[in-house]
Amino acid sequence: MTEIVPVSGPELVTYADELAALMIEAVEGGASVGFLAPLDRAAAAAWWRERAAAVGEGSQQVWIARDDERVAGTIGLVRTALPNARHRAEVAKLMVRPSARGRGVGRALLAALERWASAEGLTLLVLDTETGSDAEHLYRAAGWTECGSVPGYAADPYGTPRATTFYYRTLGPAESTAQ
Repeated sequence: MTEIVPVSGPELVTYADELAALMIEAVEGGASVGFLAPLDRAAAAAWWRERAAAVGEGSQQVWIARDDERVAGTIGLVRTALPNARHRAEVAKLMVRPSARGRGVGRALLAALERWASAEGLTLLVLDTETGSDAEHLYRAAGWTECGSVPGYAADPYGTPRATTFYYRTLGPAESTAQ
């Protein structure tokens, strides 16, 4: 059974090596999560440890999916400090181990993030993903709305520029006014 849990700043440091391994698997599998292949394990672990301060101060949240005490997936939420944007946040780094795909782990991570965001009073979530990726199917099935694509926006893990599609999801009272 998969358990979705929030991770504190100190816990993120503890999980950094395991999350690095997950990120490497994602990048090697072609996921466009901001890194190029081959991804160095020490660099990936350092990237996760560098997020610990933001998690500790509350400007970023990270959840992990644990499957038999192993990290099966992760998702993050990045909040903005801008006064006119405190109602929104960006979903970042949804990754699921290849061995855990097809079992609802990604959907469970996304649902946990959405519940937390709604409880925190956030009314708008945004994200981007590589156009044509498997992730697009997940976001559409979960009720996210596509709002456009930009050609060549981000490179895939092999350095080739790919189109990126942007999505949003309204939460709480704003749902009735979304267009």
